[in-house]
Amino acid sequence: MYRRVWRLAIAETNWAGRGFIVVSTRCGDGSAETWSPVLDVGRLDDREVVGDVVKERGGAMQVRDRRRNPPARVRARRLAGALAAAAVGAGGPAMGIAQDRTAADGAGPEWRTDFTRHTVPLEEIVPGGPPKDGIPAIDNPRFESVADADEWLRDREPVVVFDREGDARAYPYRILIQHEVVNDVVGGLPVAITFCPLCNTALAFDRRHDGRTLVFGTTGWLRHSDLVMYDRQTESWWQQASGEAIVGELAGVSLPFLAAQTVSWADFRNAHPRGRVLSRETGFDRDYGRNPYVGYDDLEGGRPWARFFRRETDDRLRPMERVVAVPAGERPLAFPFTTLAEVRVAHETVDGRPIVVLWTPGTASALDAPRVADGREVGASGVFDRRVGGRTLTFEPAGDGGFRDRETGSSWNLLGKAMAGPLQGAALEPVAHGDHFWFAWAAFRPDTRVWRP
Repeated sequence: MYRRVWRLAIAETNWAGRGFIVVSTRCGDGSAETWSPVLDVGRLDDREVVGDVVKERGGAMQVRDRRRNPPARVRARRLAGALAAAAVGAGGPAMGIAQDRTAADGAGPEWRTDFTRHTVPLEEIVPGGPPKDGIPAIDNPRFESVADADEWLRDREPVVVFDREGDARAYPYRILIQHEVVNDVVGGLPVAITFCPLCNTALAFDRRHDGRTLVFGTTGWLRHSDLVMYDRQTESWWQQASGEAIVGELAGVSLPFLAAQTVSWADFRNAHPRGRVLSRETGFDRDYGRNPYVGYDDLEGGRPWARFFRRETDDRLRPMERVVAVPAGERPLAFPFTTLAEVRVAHETVDGRPIVVLWTPGTASALDAPRVADGREVGASGVFDRRVGGRTLTFEPAGDGGFRDRETGSSWNLLGKAMAGPLQGAALEPVAHGDHFWFAWAAFRPDTRVWRP
């Protein structure tokens, strides 16, 4: 059994010097198509070619064009692992060969989605590269203790924190970046923990609807560069940034948006020493820790990839500026990270509710360096209702990245817990929010007000 490239297209070569191909692996009883990065595109051009995999490393491939070189066949004994790693490569800058194709042209026979029902123009939905479930969701997550996870997670690594009924869980970005969806049950509540690397959106949703629990996967398609998920019950397509079903039987339905927070591993470990951490034992062969999007979030010159984001960016902020996005009813608010880094605390009123936005340094970008743990400093945020026991608190920065309320002098951490003082043990109510790239949030909520001190 051999791995044979039967269709080849060099889609982009400006991402870390790599290109992308479509490969078909023939295993005697059938074939499977997946996307993979190419280590060395050589002289291969943009047309259909037959060639052979001659070298593999970390799921990437070198391909020999049979028209120019004798075929060098490679055994397929590492098929499953290589295909899994290839899907991650696609989950990075997943380039498609049909650059002008949209969902209006048809998504393919593998879908039983009702495409006659949609709330957005199908032309806005474009292929991201991987096929259906090419970036595999985690459906049966395993967890381990904080002590065990501390053996492989580094202090500055970002994790998504979801806490319900005292069941506090951390979902490391190094795992989310390669799966994008985790179907979980936390504190008895079925939730979807989701992450779109292209938009930097880590969001949590209640995955129940109309008496049934939905299970989510990835479509391989994008809208405004954002992940489009699907539920396996009706195969309706869902916009991750908004939690709304945009195509199919459930079009128009919105999932309840739940409060989740991105913080550093050190912050989670210190706040929840008995918490649980998503394990690397996912059932998939992955290099957890590798970032497929090296340099993508460059603040100065970075932009969303035009193939996936086919509109103008909002010039009020730089496209790759991280913002704390609070989806208010009438007019949402965006708090730029660069502004928060200067003031560290912001007070506002959203839909009549007094909130505080906290920011502290110490969290790395997952989308900067080749290894997630080595990313540059970007910091982390938290958003909370600032009322405790009938009193509205006013916060200010304190030493060591913490905070203090002026009313009682109590000390608070980034996760909204009072660590010392008269209110020790109290907790602020978290407010659902997301830490998005500005270009992505503004595309979905152009009515957003940008907060200024």
